[in-house]
Amino acid sequence: MIVEYIIIVVYAISLILIFMYALAQLNLLFNYLKAQKQKDNSPKFDFSKPEEIPFVTIQLPVFNELYVMERLLTNIAKIKYPNKKLEIQVLDDSTDESVISTEKQIKELQKTGLDIVHICRKNRQGFKAGALKEGLEVAKGEFIVIFDADFLPQEDWLEKTVPYFKDSEIGVVQTRWGHINRNYSTLTKIQAFALDAHFTLEQVGRNSKGHFINFNGTAGIWRKQCIYDAGNWEGDTLTEDLDLSYRAQLKNWKFKYLENVETPAELPVIISAARSQQFRWNKGGAENFQKMAKRVIGNNNLPFKSKVHGLLHLLNSSMFLNVFLVGVLSIPMLYIKNEYEHLKPYFYMMSFFVISSVIFFVCYWHMYKRTYGSGIKSFFSYIGTFFTFFSIAMGFSLHNSIAVLEGHYGKKSEFVRTPKFNIKSVKDGWKNNKYIRKKVSLHVIFEGLLALYFAFGMYSAFIVGDQGGDFGLFPFHLMLCVGFGYVFFKSLFSKA
Repeated sequence: MIVEYIIIVVYAISLILIFMYALAQLNLLFNYLKAQKQKDNSPKFDFSKPEEIPFVTIQLPVFNELYVMERLLTNIAKIKYPNKKLEIQVLDDSTDESVISTEKQIKELQKTGLDIVHICRKNRQGFKAGALKEGLEVAKGEFIVIFDADFLPQEDWLEKTVPYFKDSEIGVVQTRWGHINRNYSTLTKIQAFALDAHFTLEQVGRNSKGHFINFNGTAGIWRKQCIYDAGNWEGDTLTEDLDLSYRAQLKNWKFKYLENVETPAELPVIISAARSQQFRWNKGGAENFQKMAKRVIGNNNLPFKSKVHGLLHLLNSSMFLNVFLVGVLSIPMLYIKNEYEHLKPYFYMMSFFVISSVIFFVCYWHMYKRTYGSGIKSFFSYIGTFFTFFSIAMGFSLHNSIAVLEGHYGKKSEFVRTPKFNIKSVKDGWKNNKYIRKKVSLHVIFEGLLALYFAFGMYSAFIVGDQGGDFGLFPFHLMLCVGFGYVFFKSLFSKA
């Protein structure tokens, strides 16, 4: 009976933590809906007055971006801003032939009068954070714009964002990510779905009430003074953007999130690239919880609600671990339920997961209809998208749980870049991309075994109980089987 009680306790704790996270999401939804009714009266620089136009430095941190560098530089060169007030730094840590082609294109752009410099380090110390820090030392701008290599800001991007720094308390302006290849595949669709939830519901919901939000590593602007005041870039976590964001807000700097300014970017098109990105984000989130949790709790100037939302924000990635535990333990729970009659009351806990799922369904619908509209056809399309997303997200739970555990336990790893492909349609090829990892991870084998495990869970629904089976967990096990099966087969197919 000891083993059974341990399983029940771990299962219950995981369900309750997921439920708490769902309640936080519901609160963010209420915040989001209220924010839509509010008018933005923020003070802004008047760009009709030349003296109010500040000097801006655009930083482009890149590493082996052979397929997207030409597109990136061509796009950045089109941004509208007075040449005398704009500097572009290409922070190039590349170790392949892209360095040569990038240098050649930069020299051509310099001939047009553009102030653009090519900064190459001798080593990758600190990875992206180290490159940004080194570039900052020689940056001319009062404000620092950062774009990753796969981002394509529109020509008027600076005109829409820089004016908000009229408020001297604002340290960061962050924009919403768009997706140039949203409909490329099922994988890109579910990535877009998840990111849209973050960039609408979460960012607006938190920012509108003064809670912690994060600079998203790209498509935003920092006040240089804010970076220095917060302690500058640090490379001791895999998500240097989240780290500096919290340090800045703990120093009372305000962040401004602009939902209506979209910055298009490319989503990873193969699962190995998505796995690499997910691993870095989730491990970095756990590392930042370990680094920042005590500072958030111990700050006497923060409202209690901001502390709760901040801690749950830092624990975002840890929800994958709870989902994984609930999934794995749900099959032994099914047998315990039907073998020990006196323990059946404990199984009402499963209602927490059902309620949590309903909350997520409602919250994400408000996000989805922002992009696709609110008609009946859109709603039925949303139902399919939601359950596809839910299934595949659970299929990633083993991979992401390993990342979370490594982050919490302090295991250090190299910053692994997400390979870019410059792909918009299925007609474009990616198989010859030189940056694709060829080795199949051991994690993939376990994901295949888990797909079989949850197939057994579905079979178990027919054989347990005295009255023809117990099908309460059947839909859950079906989604888990589909999710792990999808991740397993896609990973093998793309040589992830």
